[in-house]
Amino acid sequence: MTRFLFVIPLALMASAASAQQGGDACTRDASRFCRAHLNDGDQVVLACLKQNRARLSKGCQQVLASHGQ
Repeated sequence: MTRFLFVIPLALMASAASAQQGGDACTRDASRFCRAHLNDGDQVVLACLKQNRARLSKGCQQVLASHGQ
């Protein structure tokens, strides 16, 4: 039982770290192409990134694709 309780926090930390890296991949692109929308909410920024998909970095394009966008 102790081993099980130890694995759960590790899995959650790994998941959070992966999500953070994904967000970091698009941070520069969001500030470059969607600066005017950064305070309008995540969905608006996502729509802006998708509109600028051809201009995004490969890392950000991969993050969007991996999340079904």
